[in-house]
Amino acid sequence: MTDWPDTQARIAAHSPFLARALDRYPDVTQALASGDMDAALALAQAQGTIEDGVARSLRRRRGAIALVTAAADLSGAWGLDRVTRTLSDFADQAVEEALAAAMAERYPDADHRGFVVLALGKHGSRELNYSSDIDPILLYDPRTLPHNEREDVADAAVRIGRRMSELLSARDGDGYVFRVDLRLRPSPEATPIALPVEAAIGYYESMALGWEQAAFIRARPAAGDIALGDYFLRQIRPFVWRRSLDFGAIDAIVDISRRIRDHYAQGQAFGPGYDLKRGRGGIREVEFFAQVHQLIHGGRDPALRSGNTRQALAALRAAGVIEPDVAEKLDAAYVLLRTIEHRLQMVEDRQTHELPKSPDGMDNVARLHGVADGTALLDLLRPHVEWVGTNYDRLTPDRKDDSLSHDTDLLKAQLTDLGFADPDTPMARIAHWRAGKLRALRSPASLDALEGLLPQMMRALSKAPDPTRALNRLDDMIGRLPSAINFFKLLAARPALVALLAEILSHAPTLADALGRRAELIDGLIDATAFDPVPPVDILTGQLAMLEPGEDYQALLDRVRQRVGDRRFALGAQIIQGADPLEVGRGYGRVAEAAIEALTTATVAEFETAHGKVPGGEVLILALGRMGGGVLTHASDLDLVFLFTGDFRAESDGPKPLGATQYFNRLGQRITNALSVSTAAGPLYEVDTRLRPSGAQGLLAVSLDSFARYQREEAWTWEHLALTRARPVFGSPHARAALDAILDETLRRPRDFDDLARQAVKMRGDIARHKPPVSDLDVKLVPGGLVDLEFLIHVTQFRHGMAFDPDLGQALGLLVAAGHLPADLIAAHDLVTRYLVVSRLVSPGSTEPPQATRPLLARACGAADWDGLLESYAKARQSVTQAWAALAAPYQETI
Repeated sequence: MTDWPDTQARIAAHSPFLARALDRYPDVTQALASGDMDAALALAQAQGTIEDGVARSLRRRRGAIALVTAAADLSGAWGLDRVTRTLSDFADQAVEEALAAAMAERYPDADHRGFVVLALGKHGSRELNYSSDIDPILLYDPRTLPHNEREDVADAAVRIGRRMSELLSARDGDGYVFRVDLRLRPSPEATPIALPVEAAIGYYESMALGWEQAAFIRARPAAGDIALGDYFLRQIRPFVWRRSLDFGAIDAIVDISRRIRDHYAQGQAFGPGYDLKRGRGGIREVEFFAQVHQLIHGGRDPALRSGNTRQALAALRAAGVIEPDVAEKLDAAYVLLRTIEHRLQMVEDRQTHELPKSPDGMDNVARLHGVADGTALLDLLRPHVEWVGTNYDRLTPDRKDDSLSHDTDLLKAQLTDLGFADPDTPMARIAHWRAGKLRALRSPASLDALEGLLPQMMRALSKAPDPTRALNRLDDMIGRLPSAINFFKLLAARPALVALLAEILSHAPTLADALGRRAELIDGLIDATAFDPVPPVDILTGQLAMLEPGEDYQALLDRVRQRVGDRRFALGAQIIQGADPLEVGRGYGRVAEAAIEALTTATVAEFETAHGKVPGGEVLILALGRMGGGVLTHASDLDLVFLFTGDFRAESDGPKPLGATQYFNRLGQRITNALSVSTAAGPLYEVDTRLRPSGAQGLLAVSLDSFARYQREEAWTWEHLALTRARPVFGSPHARAALDAILDETLRRPRDFDDLARQAVKMRGDIARHKPPVSDLDVKLVPGGLVDLEFLIHVTQFRHGMAFDPDLGQALGLLVAAGHLPADLIAAHDLVTRYLVVSRLVSPGSTEPPQATRPLLARACGAADWDGLLESYAKARQSVTQAWAALAAPYQETI
């Protein structure tokens, strides 16, 4: 129950505007006195009559709604969200009615379409002030906008927009509805007030300024042709929410903040005259703090895109982007600052944000709010304002000038001080960059960004394990970038990333090459979550397959490639940072499995639109090799076999029916293409389907029954050895269970073990002859390496008819636990697998790694240093060699 007498007394004593409204709307006042705010609002919304006309009716309603929201606010019946939402909802209704009236006046018999009012600012985010203007952008579709036969459609749009604005902003004895500010449109000094939608899209795609990107965080269609507005916002979404950071927008927000602080210098100091909106620690700095973090992270996480400030803060907190206490303090400050801002505006319905300068004015606002005097109001505000200002200062730090000199002698001295033993090499690179000979460094803006980064980049590179190699790779990478501005500004804003980049450039040519192709990959390392373990496959699949409204199958192909690329790059960075390579290898495996699930599901759905479904049939995907085992390297391809269930004689039921065999073979090829064909977003995986029945000569996809029969009657020994690493990675639970049963029956079937062992030993010898190791550090092919260990495990599995687990490490553990293989092979397996995962990243040619990278490899493999790693590696090879030789010896004489 509200204390209406107290609220009414405060209104009468301290708000002349509201006091007049109490007299003007007696029925609304009576409802307020009863304490029923909802009933009062309903009465307010019913003010005005048809005879009044649209303009006067809206003004009457606006005055009554202003009274109700103020009374509900002052009495504590409504919180800030209800107040601002009520004001914003009325703004939507008012604009809709004014637009409809403007169109009806000129085109009474036409459909009212082809014209949309986009709400921006606080109207767009449904956070309107108590006394606020609105900042719409007016767009029209020349193809559908009503206009007279001899009237130019552009003139028609301008006339509609102008008339709508007049109906909203004209004043009479009842006041006005809303002040309308149309200056947020592109180039307002040179463009008409209403713009053709395609021209606006072209502007935002190619010419827009950074602050405009931030402005559209809070944009939405509010009135008119909502479908047209939705179309426009979909088209410019990539401009607003960029997967790679656009520091132009972030710089624009920070620059606006600095200019606001300078321009409104008198309102910056806290006390009487303080500007609640623009002052240091004020409303704008809460909003800008949220928007900067939204622009950084929202391109990758749609949950962070709310235009509403409080909702944005909550989402940023939930995503771990800002700390819980920061979010709480910003939210509390925002609520109080907006509430006091409303009190200022309630006094005389003025759009003001400044605290009164006079003591009497301060006391008046304070008492309207319900505190004793101006001093008490300042005491209430002070801790919030000071905290917000200090917090926001983190985005605009004062940077000392530590730029690198253009004078040769001074630059050499600076580089020496930074730690370069040989400063001539970095000097040559810096001179090359400054000359602007690289494509990415030809603009003044890119050179400015380079200069801003150079001091910390050179400092980090001087401490890199191999500064010269890192510098050369950085030069190669910059040479492949179309533009380096965002890349440099991102690194300048994130010093920790500079050090990590130096490590990547020193150790990982694979990652450095990936950065050269997609510099935005470094964006993904901003979040600490990039260094968390990869989530389970089902969760990751949902993340990979997430699409924006209106995006199609082709967009999904690009999205999955981008997201998989981000994940694989982050996993590589985890290795450089010291993560366990075995866990990273499992992460690579989960990423690949999620990509298979996401792309196959989408490809099946796309295929079914043309060809329908095969009754009783579905596609199954069987993974073999390292993919089957679930532990991949950065460079692993995918060994896949396509199968299908149901009757091969059946036919699909779509518009273009196909027989089951043709259907699933075409579908298998589509899935292969989805996984392997490069799109605008780049490549994904190499897919190898040669392990299917009959190899490259066989059908790409065969029925489950045919697969079972082939394994019983035709398969070679090596194919059954390969099945020890087989695992279904796509299909319904029922279909997977059926396939697992075939695999189990095949692997456990009675067989002539001696014949299998002879053939296995011969196969290993053939591999050794036809594919010798590149070096002693080719841990896969070297004698005593991973291939020998795989043959040893697989032959032992068949000898004892057990441990048929596709995970090689799990299978080995079971065999050791049963006493069938020596225990030292577990350590050997872990060491060579860790080495393989890391070496594919840092020494992809399987040759000896660079001197500077050897400590990283040693650490990753659990050794104290390189010599210790070589000693452990030699012992591992010896263990594998002895065990394999003991198993193979009885069968080598018969070859």
